[in-house]
Amino acid sequence: MYIRASDYKSNEILKFIRQSTDKTQKEFGFDIGKSKDWVQSNELGRSDFKFKDLMRLAEKNNVDIIIVSKDSKTKLKQ
Repeated sequence: MYIRASDYKSNEILKFIRQSTDKTQKEFGFDIGKSKDWVQSNELGRSDFKFKDLMRLAEKNNVDIIIVSKDSKTKLKQ
């Protein structure tokens, strides 16, 4: 799955990642050491998760984070 992060809000990206795993909010939260309420709050945009949470999400769910510089075509890949 490829998501151009600048086209979406962080809560939408979180939901895309969770839905791509076919997991419930509770299952997804458990996998990353967070509660269902944490997942729900972030998916609704009530809270903003931290970069370390994004990295944990990516690691646990086999998602590559690719950072593309806004002013060039340089890609930094994790």
